Amino acid sequence: MRDDDFADGEREDDIMAGERRISRTDTALPDWYVSDAAYRPIPIAWFAGALVLQVLLQPAIVYLGWAGGSSTGFMLACAIATTWLIWYTTQRRGMADASLAWRASTIVMLLFFLAISVIALLA
Repeated sequence: MRDDDFADGEREDDIMAGERRISRTDTALPDWYVSDAAYRPIPIAWFAGALVLQVLLQPAIVYLGWAGGSSTGFMLACAIATTWLIWYTTQRRGMADASLAWRASTIVMLLFFLAISVIALLA
């Protein structure tokens, strides 16, 4: 048998169900079992998004507060509100369904960068 006998992709050893090929002997899984590729967000993506937002927004808020002559208390309130908003948004994106370890890591990271802003404001 020549290779061009099955030019349409169908081969003699294909396992067919009517017009649909359900398996081929040279593959490990049948065609119907292999899922299509799809986007599945994972906790590291939500963690990284929160990290980037916190690292960019906290210094911007502190700098704008200092440049604008705002009181320290107001800038602290804005920094805390920003941290809470980032946490809330991250939870809504899917972190609420992640493991406790991912949620705890995210909280610790957010609080760490908030602490840096608080130390800078109170120094």
